[in-house]
Amino acid sequence: MMVNKNKTLLSYFVIAVFGLVLLYLGTDGFTAYTSEKARVNQLKEETPMFPEVTLEDHAGRVYPFSEFEGKYVFITFFYSMCGTVCPELEKNMAEVYEMLPEDVVEEGIQFLSISFDPERDTPEVLDTYREWLGSDGETWRMARIPDQKELDELLDRFGVIVIPDEYGNFAHNSAFYLVDPDGRLVEVMDYQETREAAATVMEIMEEGEEK
Repeated sequence: MMVNKNKTLLSYFVIAVFGLVLLYLGTDGFTAYTSEKARVNQLKEETPMFPEVTLEDHAGRVYPFSEFEGKYVFITFFYSMCGTVCPELEKNMAEVYEMLPEDVVEEGIQFLSISFDPERDTPEVLDTYREWLGSDGETWRMARIPDQKELDELLDRFGVIVIPDEYGNFAHNSAFYLVDPDGRLVEVMDYQETREAAATVMEIMEEGEEK
């Protein structure tokens, strides 16, 4: 009986160890407890370049992303018909905007909200959304990427998950993204932690000036 009991305990131990190994591998060494956290960690490690997409903004202006070369770009991904997370995401973006010094906003960083619903988010719709949020339309712009192939490449490269449903809505993840003056993603931040995001942006920008 004792031998069988020991075998049972050994089996439980082996299963537990195996489970821990799978958890370790699946959560990026226990540093990520969800797939979203693991995705963010991977983005921070890879620091992908922002692809050279063509933007059309709320004013109907068309230009490449390189329009912002030499500046940091603080980015969100949204769609205007969203009735769940997007309004909070964009209002929180406005909070970060207000927390940064005026000279930094005017000279060192561009705020950019990118719609992943280009068919419905026309320049007119984006302009209405901009007015609702109180964006000045220059230092903080609303834009879409009309070319679906370019949009899909950007979403994939930045780990933005967008899943349409039958009612015209999208299930999607949300975050603040910071791109450096060379067009490389350097930080992904929790959109609910606005003070922390503002502090992180200032820290990164100050470090960039010292280099």
